[in-house]
Amino acid sequence: MMSDVRDNTEQDRYELEQDGMIAFADYRRSGNSVRISHVEAPIPLRGTGAADRLMRGITDIARRDGLTIFPLCSYAAAWMRRHKEVQDLLG
Repeated sequence: MMSDVRDNTEQDRYELEQDGMIAFADYRRSGNSVRISHVEAPIPLRGTGAADRLMRGITDIARRDGLTIFPLCSYAAAWMRRHKEVQDLLG
């Protein structure tokens, strides 16, 4: 299932637009690995599930592209620990 998350390679971040605002995850990519350093949702989107949908989209992209995820951000790390279905993507 693909989401509305897009890979903004110019800014090295994944983005999800919702209600005219953008939730994003900064990353650094090296070969087949992606290091997520920061996840942020605008204040009005917090509590709406936007960051969850962003992370689901990121894991969909990683699975599609054969990437390994290194969640350096505490939110990304906690999200991945809670979702057993994405454990195989962890680096």
